[in-house]
Order: sequence, then structure tokens, then C-alpha cells
Amino acid sequence: MSLEALTTKYIASAEKVLQDLKLTQMPICVSKDAVEVALRWATDYLEDAKYYKAQNKFETSLTSIAYCEGLLDALRLIGAVKFEWPTKQEKQR
Repeated sequence: MSLEALTTKYIASAEKVLQDLKLTQMPICVSKDAVEVALRWATDYLEDAKYYKAQNKFETSLTSIAYCEGLLDALRLIGAVKFEWPTKQEKQR
């Protein structure tokens, strides 16, 4: 599947979800088990990204690492984890 087709597919899926989703009653409580599942998914996406990079499937690798980062950012936004993304200088070391 081309990069354009993948992008179109993911955009359409996200648009559909955003159109149809319903907010739950607030405030919500997130269990430690749910956070650990999300962290496992993030780790799995990271491993997928490394695998696809080794296979020279860079588009798929990029998609996988973007999913990983999205899950990590979501967990940080709801206050379930604390971290800072490395700065450009830290990455170059």
C-alpha cells in the first residue's frame, strides 16, 4: 500500500472516530492495569518501528513510532506518567 493510501486510510478512520465518539461521564478514574496495558502497547509499537526500520519499510516504521508517541503523550496528558521528550541536544549525544 502506498504512503498516500495509508495516510488517506488513517485520516478517514480518525475523522470517523472523532465524529462518532461520545464523552464519558467526568471525572474518570484510570486503573493502574489500564495504564500498564497502554504502556505495553506503546512498547509493542516501538518494537514494531524498529522491526520495520530494519526491513527498510520506513513508512510503516514511522507510523508505528507515531502510535507509540501518541500513547505516551496521552498517558502524560491524563497524568498517568511523567516524562519529558529528549531535547535535540540530548538526542545528538
